[in-house]
Amino acid sequence: MPTLLVLVGLAIVVSLVAQFWTEILWFDSVGFRSVFVTELGAQVLLGIVGGLLTAAIVGSSLYIAYRSRPIYAPTTTDQDALERYREAIEPLRRVGMIGVPLGIGLLSGLGASAQWETYLLWRNAVPFGKNDPHFNMDVGFFVFTLPWLTFLVGYLSMALIIGVLVAAFTHYVFGGLQFQGRNRSTTSAARLHLSALLAAIVLVRAAGYWLERYSLTTKSTELMTGIQYTDASAVLPIKAILAIASVMCAAMFLTVIWTKSWRLPIIGVVGLLVVSIVAGGIIPALIQSLKVRPSEKSLESPYLANNITATRDAFGLSSIEVTPYNAATTATQGQLRNDTTTVPGIRIIDPNVVAPTYQQLQAGKNYYRFPDTLDVDRYPVDGKVSDTVIAVRELNLDGVPAGQRNWLNDHTVYTHGYGVVAAYGNRKDGDGKPVFFEQNIPSAGKLGKYEPRIYFGEQSPEYSIVGAAQGASPREFDYPDGSAAGQANSTYAGQGGVEIGSFPRKIAYALKYREANFLLSDAVNSGSRLIDHRSPRDRIERVAPWLTLDGNAYPAVVDGKVQWIVDGYTTTADYPNSRLTSVEAATSDSITTTRQAVQPINAGQINYMRNSVKATVDAFDGTVHLYAWDETDPMLKAWMGAFPGTVEPVTNVSASLMSHLRYPEDLFKVQRDILAKYHVTNADSFYGGNDFWKVPTDPTKDQRTTDQPPYYLSIAMPGQTDPSFSLTTSFMPFGTREVLSGFLAVDSNPGTAKGERRAGYGQLRLLELPRDSNVRGPGQVQNDISSSSVVQAEGGLTLSQFLNLQRQAGSTVVLGNLLTLPVGGGLLYVEPIYVQAKTESAFPLNRAVIAAFGDKLAWSTTLNGALDALFGGNAGASSGDNTPTTPTTPTTPTPPGADNPALTKALTEAQTALNDGDAALKAGDFTKYGEAQTRLKDAINRAVAASPNGGSVTLAPGGAPTGAATTGGTAAATPSAAAPAGTPTG
Repeated sequence: MPTLLVLVGLAIVVSLVAQFWTEILWFDSVGFRSVFVTELGAQVLLGIVGGLLTAAIVGSSLYIAYRSRPIYAPTTTDQDALERYREAIEPLRRVGMIGVPLGIGLLSGLGASAQWETYLLWRNAVPFGKNDPHFNMDVGFFVFTLPWLTFLVGYLSMALIIGVLVAAFTHYVFGGLQFQGRNRSTTSAARLHLSALLAAIVLVRAAGYWLERYSLTTKSTELMTGIQYTDASAVLPIKAILAIASVMCAAMFLTVIWTKSWRLPIIGVVGLLVVSIVAGGIIPALIQSLKVRPSEKSLESPYLANNITATRDAFGLSSIEVTPYNAATTATQGQLRNDTTTVPGIRIIDPNVVAPTYQQLQAGKNYYRFPDTLDVDRYPVDGKVSDTVIAVRELNLDGVPAGQRNWLNDHTVYTHGYGVVAAYGNRKDGDGKPVFFEQNIPSAGKLGKYEPRIYFGEQSPEYSIVGAAQGASPREFDYPDGSAAGQANSTYAGQGGVEIGSFPRKIAYALKYREANFLLSDAVNSGSRLIDHRSPRDRIERVAPWLTLDGNAYPAVVDGKVQWIVDGYTTTADYPNSRLTSVEAATSDSITTTRQAVQPINAGQINYMRNSVKATVDAFDGTVHLYAWDETDPMLKAWMGAFPGTVEPVTNVSASLMSHLRYPEDLFKVQRDILAKYHVTNADSFYGGNDFWKVPTDPTKDQRTTDQPPYYLSIAMPGQTDPSFSLTTSFMPFGTREVLSGFLAVDSNPGTAKGERRAGYGQLRLLELPRDSNVRGPGQVQNDISSSSVVQAEGGLTLSQFLNLQRQAGSTVVLGNLLTLPVGGGLLYVEPIYVQAKTESAFPLNRAVIAAFGDKLAWSTTLNGALDALFGGNAGASSGDNTPTTPTTPTTPTPPGADNPALTKALTEAQTALNDGDAALKAGDFTKYGEAQTRLKDAINRAVAASPNGGSVTLAPGGAPTGAATTGGTAAATPSAAAPAGTPTG
């Protein structure tokens, strides 16, 4: 048994050493060893100091209580029973005198070490340059110093309470305290010992009462966060009184030394409890109910004003530009003539819908994967900057055939993804597919030459072993090709990862990953490198643990490399008088709840947020760079003091990287959540709450319960001459009215200059609609789309017929993002409509585009067609969607002719049933609607049966049948002047 225990202990120690060593090797590989040392050093320092302090208090209590025990314990029944305990304890007493303090000290030290961030912020505190309105103290005291002092008070209270309990128990066991019988007594040593400890506890509580005065600046109620009238007039003075009373109570405990009586301390404690209950609870409650509540609006007004100012400052809303906007609701010919620079940039490719399209058209193999939601960026293509929908072709081992899944293939062969795929955001081809300008394997397109291998990504395997000895044959699968082998192989030539060629390192990683193949496989050789922690967010979190990261990492081709870009935030919940908000709730929307690639921030409640850092991760070698984006942020300055040399100045940002940075989504989500209330700057109006807003729910989802996400668009706000890459959202009045109340956009274009942000970047612009505005909200527009009787711009079916036919023809209709744009003096809605067959390999195709302005709606196969139809035949501006209205390979239509009367009759009856169903749906008569659907299905079946070889039929504009059955049972398009492309088939 001793041998076994020694071996187990040795194995544990070796495993811990291996884990520690591999951590050092990883931090060395990315050049951030100082972060590991500083974080670990702070944790060890706090753990040792906190643990020793607690151990000293507990140990001294044990030692003093035991050494001062009476030599002859009184003879009582109680003491006779305790004597048996003393005899049982005595053999273990020496061990317990050391082991108990060390055990309690270890546990408390671990708790103290968790406060390393609080400690480092306190050590490196810098002033904010702003004072809170009540205490007239710099905000830095509340953010940096107060949390640390609060922790110290709480920790000392815990240690002293444990010390008192241990001392009282020891005195009782060894006869210094007696609680039963006639001889209830306390020895002088026990009185002195316990009174000193209790006095220390009450003194620490006095400090706690004093600090609680400052903590009121972050007390949250339904109305606001911060000091309110009752706090200022009652709670603050009472906390000061309680602090003074606690000091007096501590002095009463010390009188026990001379009076040898617990009477005064008991009176003091009872008095303190009475004061804390009456003065600390009852009096403030009476003031709140009898004085404040009847006149709350006037009494709370100055405190609400403080809260509004602090909240807008803390969330970067103090410099927002607000413009009254009386939106036009009538669409007239040529109305977009002043928006000729904005309209071409309207995005009709929805990055949240087309991921399956990218997967089917550009993955090539099952082991390549695209994320379930893509990213929007901008790239210069043919001399013109274009909004782009971009994604990385990553490796996903789940797509490797089961017969090829083994350790060697998983970790040494399938090691990386390959290339990026990019499409124009404002174009689609004649079939509704995105128009790619960067595609295929090997990469071909207009992004120029770049390193396409993706070793670090969001879907990369846990670890891979790459590289090889000099002269060895390439082992890593690179990409499929047309060679006899069917694939091209490569050998990693980068500097990412950790060299593991030496035997000690092989052992260390074999222990870390519990894998013997590190020692046995010839794939691990002198030239091997191990790459792990491959997710961009994971790598940044490890080198900058003090940052709160955005939920979406997006790729960009920068200076010939694929870089992952992640926005980093500094946050706190201690900014005085600023509204506390749940950052997870604020950053959740219809995308985060349905997709894996984008997640909400899970960081509890905050009341201050800054986009202080832009971080990048090289997809080829894993290099991490942190750039100081908001160099004025005091929290960033404090963290840069704690981790010097880890954050680079913004001047190090290259021109190419600068052109792909953008305003972060999660910060914008939090700001719009705050702005829904805090656009109201008048305290009296804020109290009334009649002008509060809300973010619209996403109407394109079946369950309209989650917020509509913000959208990246290139737009020109009213007053601007040129469009700028922006992040946008809309607002509605709080309540049930489905109308717009505001439109918010933030300039997201930092420019293209090296190390210098463009003037205007980050400027928030709010269009505020009149309170009596009737501009339809997204929900109303979506309802109109679902039941619209508007005929297609090219002539043909109504929109509701189109949607119903597609759903009944074995397809799924997928609604694209409903965009809102401030153009034409009003607000324009644009929504692409995708159709996807119900088969395993199907993918969504953009079959129609809908545009709405005021009370009018139009739709077409192209955005140009929809806009022209919407604005009287000529919108006055041309979109970037110049897609032809016919398929790229049209076929000659075959009219039904008189030689097939059965087919003609069936098609006519199908159109009649379709019209009847549409009319019944509008009238709300679902019985007739169901009957019409039955007749429609029967007519379609008879039409197919009457065709020479079965196939598809097409309904022409106005109900005339123009399509005929195709041969071979295969559906074919039958476009003509009368039946344009996009006319649904059934």
